[in-house]
Amino acid sequence: MNHQFTTLLIGALALVGGLRAADQPAANTNLPPCCAKELAATAPLSGRSLYQLESSWTNDAGATRRLADLRGRPQVVTMFFATCQLTCPVLLNDLKRLEAALPAALRTNVGFVLVSFDTERDTPEVLAGYRKIHELAERWTLLRGGPDDVLEFANLLGVKFKKDVRGQFAHSNVITILDAGGEIVRQIPGLNRDMAEAVRALETTVTPVPDITPK
Repeated sequence: MNHQFTTLLIGALALVGGLRAADQPAANTNLPPCCAKELAATAPLSGRSLYQLESSWTNDAGATRRLADLRGRPQVVTMFFATCQLTCPVLLNDLKRLEAALPAALRTNVGFVLVSFDTERDTPEVLAGYRKIHELAERWTLLRGGPDDVLEFANLLGVKFKKDVRGQFAHSNVITILDAGGEIVRQIPGLNRDMAEAVRALETTVTPVPDITPK
């Protein structure tokens, strides 16, 4: 990803503010997830999509992934690090509360993404252990990347972080909701927030399946 494109994408995201969902009508959440995902995955990416990033990541299974691999369904994204003992456990609990609050038909069509700040210690093996300890289902994606890719991604989300002398990270606590095409539709800062706002935002992002019933 070149610097010019990253700068343009940051500017575009700043303009939309990531707050479009509140102005949209609620979508029908009783949709076949496979069909909704197939339709969304074929749509072209917009200039505001985070999936335009060319960065390369590794998941907890050791497989190389690109952000565009996540397209096709809404994603709930948070940055964290596995050894965090303060705010990250609270953030994870917030995400689990959100997952539990989603209607069953919607829950199957939403993914959750944890992106690590810790490029040195959060190896695929560490992330796999984190998944096991916290009993994270298949819909959860855990990613690690190189320092430049992590910094670029954090900048696009408006997340600030800084490593201290102990190897811990002071960081922003932000939950970001992406639509199926990778555009920011809502950001929820802070901890222990009411998840009703996030549920409403996700309800607006489900891709409607067209009615093909013969008339």
